[in-house]
Amino acid sequence: MRVLFVGLSTAGHTYPMVPLARAVRAAGHEVHVAVGEGVHPELRAAGLRPFRPADAFYGIYAEDLAPELERLRPDLVVHGWGVPEAAVAARRAGIASLWHGFGRMFAERIGLDSPVRVAPNVPHVDICPPSLQDPDFLSAVERVALRPVPWSPPGPIPRTGGRVVYVTLGTAFGTAELLTGVLRALSTVDVRVVVATGRVDPAELSAVPPNATVRAWVPQAAFLPHVDVVVHHGGSGTTLGALAAGVPQVLLPQGADQFGNADAVHAAGAGVRVADPAEVADTVAHLLRPDAAEREAARALAAEIAAMPSPEEVAGRLPEYAARP
Repeated sequence: MRVLFVGLSTAGHTYPMVPLARAVRAAGHEVHVAVGEGVHPELRAAGLRPFRPADAFYGIYAEDLAPELERLRPDLVVHGWGVPEAAVAARRAGIASLWHGFGRMFAERIGLDSPVRVAPNVPHVDICPPSLQDPDFLSAVERVALRPVPWSPPGPIPRTGGRVVYVTLGTAFGTAELLTGVLRALSTVDVRVVVATGRVDPAELSAVPPNATVRAWVPQAAFLPHVDVVVHHGGSGTTLGALAAGVPQVLLPQGADQFGNADAVHAAGAGVRVADPAEVADTVAHLLRPDAAEREAARALAAEIAAMPSPEEVAGRLPEYAARP
């Protein structure tokens, strides 16, 4: 079987598809990945075969993908929520397809077309645990549950001791001012702080406290199991990665789907949404308590995630979806 994965050229959209793509390849199938060049090095390092369709660098239009579908003639197309026109192209070509989610179903106001509207009859590979997923989405679509397996390029894990707080604001919305405010707040807490600055140059941070280690990038998937609290923006990848590790969260949403994620985690009791960096110190101190209710809720969600089907199990089911008319 030949499977074509199609993604938006960002870590937050493409990385969630890597575990399934690798499992499909390990099962003996031929795998290709159509995506802009921004994530090609990471995908190649993961043993995948990325290519840039037509002139696409970020998003992908149906017209970009049509000649590649004719060239490859895949048996199945797996397209991310961020590339809705890939579903259109697959339908026009008469090729079976699946959506691949990146987390909780988002509100349309964030600027992405609703996958449910674009292709309502296409099943969704859903990596969000049902207890955190949007109830309307759960009742409206055919889901293929898939355990969210955090993936990021490998690298050295920061050395730490004692209690560890990991801080990240992702790659799209972080600012030096906001990160500096979080670091200032955490300077008063007896913890070791590791910061991944993402789009912010570490040199832009002022007055880094002595309890903080600042890096442009951290191998997040490997690091999360070693931390006690995550302070972050509410991006889907970090949200699900922290939950999979059973780590409570402090959420400072900045844009896109982050507000919905923060509200859902807060409502589930696995974290706390805050509006100001000044609130971070007291919130982290609370979450570090062994008897904090949020710690127990985070562990319960981790158990729910661990019980979801693995990428290998889902890969074994894909031929049945490829065979659908």
